[in-house]
Amino acid sequence: MGNSVLISTALLTVLLAIGLMFFIRASTKDRIQVDKLVTDQPETLLLEQLQNYFTQRAYRLTAVDAASNQVTFEGFVRPSVFLATFLTVLAGIGILCLSLVLSMALPEWGQFFPALVMLSPFAGVFYWRKSARPEKVLLRVESTVGSGAQPQSLVTVTAHRDELAELRQTLGLTLVE
Repeated sequence: MGNSVLISTALLTVLLAIGLMFFIRASTKDRIQVDKLVTDQPETLLLEQLQNYFTQRAYRLTAVDAASNQVTFEGFVRPSVFLATFLTVLAGIGILCLSLVLSMALPEWGQFFPALVMLSPFAGVFYWRKSARPEKVLLRVESTVGSGAQPQSLVTVTAHRDELAELRQTLGLTLVE
């Protein structure tokens, strides 16, 4: 194989390995966002529904601030077994590709590079340790007047984006743009 082909293949494989490392690191990142949701339900009924919803989702009420009308729930985020396995397999494939290129580039050390695949479970362990964490949900419910002088409730929620999507779908809340 030509030297230029080997160098370009090695360069692309190293770039892919770097991208894989960033992908594994990003799998543990917090994706917290703030959404403003609106509904026609009265404030008291909505607060009761929200409390029941978060209690069913294994969150517990940790703080109520009557002055700012804010409620705080806290729960524990469990890591995904599927994602830990998926990241381990991806890391194994990436390390195998890198070791094959390195064994062609450095034939005298080539027999040792495939052993690097044994490092791939560290990707799953990294994900498992970093993604298992407590998570807070901040709620603020306010009464407003909607279109047509109809009373509405405005809910400001600070939570993980997946939790917000599930909340909107379950309770039928509308996102305010």
